[in-house]
Amino acid sequence: MKNLSKRTRAVHAGIRRSQYGEVSEAIFLTQGFVYETAEAAEARFIKAGEDEFIYARYGNPTTSMFEQRIAALEGAEDAFATASGMAAVNGSLISMLKAGDHIVSSRALFGSCLYILEEVLQRYGVTVTFVDGTDLEQWKAAIQPGVKAVFFESVSNPTLEVIDIRAVSDLAHAAGGIVIVDNVFATPVWSDALAQGADVVVYSATKHIDGQGRALGGVILGTKEFIRKTVEPFMKHTGGAMSPFTSWMLVKGLETMELRVRAQTESALALAKALQGHPKLYRVIYPGLADHPQHALAMAQMGAGGTVFAIDVGNRESAFRMLNALEIIIISNNLGDAKSIATHPASTTHQRLPQPQKEALGITPGLVRLSVGLEGTEDLLDDLMTALEQA
Repeated sequence: MKNLSKRTRAVHAGIRRSQYGEVSEAIFLTQGFVYETAEAAEARFIKAGEDEFIYARYGNPTTSMFEQRIAALEGAEDAFATASGMAAVNGSLISMLKAGDHIVSSRALFGSCLYILEEVLQRYGVTVTFVDGTDLEQWKAAIQPGVKAVFFESVSNPTLEVIDIRAVSDLAHAAGGIVIVDNVFATPVWSDALAQGADVVVYSATKHIDGQGRALGGVILGTKEFIRKTVEPFMKHTGGAMSPFTSWMLVKGLETMELRVRAQTESALALAKALQGHPKLYRVIYPGLADHPQHALAMAQMGAGGTVFAIDVGNRESAFRMLNALEIIIISNNLGDAKSIATHPASTTHQRLPQPQKEALGITPGLVRLSVGLEGTEDLLDDLMTALEQA
């Protein structure tokens, strides 16, 4: 698989067929497995073989297919599938940290990620230093020898800042730290975070991997040693594993992911360009636009701007009027879906943040995040233009 394109790997990697030779991957919808003898059960608990399973919380043939396929797609040695994207973020961090450890993180993060870093980790004695992710000088100052880990979103939610994976990884590795990248906005299609220096990549598979609003899921990718010796023991004992049915949906989602993401990205760029200079908008934020502060980095690192952009209509009242006037684009808080979605971060995903912190992150009252789906681009533009008249 190594020499094949991402598109081919997304269709064929990790397939395990039963004795029936099925074309579509089978769902092994079972929580447990049967042993021929008591001795066989004992042997498997001592050391399970490559194609042997104990309990769905530890592993399942369908889940294994998803893990192998996404690992091949990402260029990772191994992967562990989790119950949600946040289970992946939480598991990747907590499985490797202990009281007294120090991590450095970009401050522009999804609200639940901030909760883990600000509340959970610090409650258990982990020191967390936050920096402006786009400022390499702040990274240099914060990353000191002995740092345990560095964490950031390669493209931040919701303000779409792009972090220099290679530069930050070099700083972290020089200090002895592990680099964990939340790669949701970049998608497996546009990002090669591991090749660019990251040690661990996490995805919310709920987003582009499923991409059709059906299921929660997540995945942690990295070396076989990290996944099987650090992540797996923590996740299987704390219950964050993915269900077999979800694994099957995500295996099927991977088959069409590249086609969907490329089409969505093409529409996102067209919409962002069309909205530039609109009299009702204070700004249009999209890494694919030449006026984005990290446009050159985004093009070098991803080669495209992704499926999400943001607009600022000035204030909360205007934002709500615009959102309520949309007819095709739905109001929700997901992204990476086949349906286009509009989100008001200040009142939903980042609502709990104090106002000064929202301001520091650029989450203004008028900011609206737009995840572009698979509808006709002209239909979406008409919908946005009509709705903006109400702003």
